[in-house]
Amino acid sequence: MFGISHLGWVHTLGSLPAIPAALYMFARHGRIVPRSTAGGIYFVSMLIGAVSVFLVAHQAVSYGIAVATLVFLLAGYGVGRLPTARSTALYAETIFLSITAFLLMVPTVSETLRRVPDGHPFVTDLKSPLLLGFQGALFAMLIGGLVIQVVSLRRQGKALRTCAKARA
Repeated sequence: MFGISHLGWVHTLGSLPAIPAALYMFARHGRIVPRSTAGGIYFVSMLIGAVSVFLVAHQAVSYGIAVATLVFLLAGYGVGRLPTARSTALYAETIFLSITAFLLMVPTVSETLRRVPDGHPFVTDLKSPLLLGFQGALFAMLIGGLVIQVVSLRRQGKALRTCAKARA
């Protein structure tokens, strides 16, 4: 079905829970929250997906995306544990993990458009305007989302500082 091998299904089904987990956290918190149940699901699913790419990929770009995903994922989940300023770590964590969501969705959209509907896919060429349009839209969503997240974090920081001053 869809020309996917058994290992390909393990990769697909293993990484699939990351999508609803990310959507939930973006909708509820405006960002991926590592120290939450959804954040744990996201981490495990992304790890399964990124590592299993090395078993199923046929293109060099896939390996590059997998390595970048692993680097940003581990950095995003690890930066909050470093002895740095908490606000700086929160910005880095938010940016790194948003990039992982983008890196998840680029191949997801590409592979879906190249495999669905079964036997007559929407896209047969990697330079298809439909595929390039979706990839461009994902990139625009990443940039717009990062701007919104940074502005929101900055506002939250100002509000917390104002409350702290009022209590003092």
